[in-house]
Amino acid sequence: MSRKRPTVADLRAMKGKRQLTMLRVLTMEEAEAAERAGVDIVSVPPELMLDPQYRDAAPSLFTMPGDNFYEIGTADDFVRWAFRLYKASADAVYCSAGFATVKRLADDNIPVIGHVGLIPSRATWTGGFKAVGKTADSAMQIFEAVKQYEAAGAIGAEIEVVPVEVAKAISERTSLIMLSMGAGTGCDAQYLFADDILGQNRGHMPRHSKVYRNFAAEYDRLQAERIAAFSEYVADVNSLAYPEDKHVVHMDPDQFGQFMEKIDAG
Repeated sequence: MSRKRPTVADLRAMKGKRQLTMLRVLTMEEAEAAERAGVDIVSVPPELMLDPQYRDAAPSLFTMPGDNFYEIGTADDFVRWAFRLYKASADAVYCSAGFATVKRLADDNIPVIGHVGLIPSRATWTGGFKAVGKTADSAMQIFEAVKQYEAAGAIGAEIEVVPVEVAKAISERTSLIMLSMGAGTGCDAQYLFADDILGQNRGHMPRHSKVYRNFAAEYDRLQAERIAAFSEYVADVNSLAYPEDKHVVHMDPDQFGQFMEKIDAG
């Protein structure tokens, strides 16, 4: 039985009632897998959202395209960017720019998701890639940012690597849909990257990530097979084992004879 794609109103109505699932997916295959697995929300690169085949692969996924604010530009640039994606059936857009830009988008009726806590594109302000909100003062700054998102008209916010106690207390005191990335179950959704779930990353794994498959090992196996196949091809060409007779076409002998006569006569 096919699922109905949730609206913003649906997600708001679910706040506090159950944990939603959310993934960052990068490819059409990952989007289709998320659809078939029953994931609720996905974050996607803008170019995937703009692919005409996207909704065929993911008809019921609440989809939120996003990019770093410095890749998009000013508030005017954001509005043009968001309108194009909304027209392509985006359900909301991610915006890590300032509150004024969020308000500009919301004023034009674009559902916006903000970001609090560890914000990778702004990590220098909070001391780098580490937990944010471990002191009363820094936790209060996160809460104030959430309230500013509310005032700006956002519908939700990703809350990343924030102590679970802080994230729960904030989620209970805001109307925003809070998307937890390493911030515990006191929020409204659990958010992971497909790359981490599939074991595609080879470097540092974030504490909040969980690996369910080992695609990196499979990619290594496929690369070894690729090299072996290419090496066998090179060896076949060098030994004249390729091409065999079945790989080529032949000319009718009479026609070939006439061709050779013409060549020689010329």
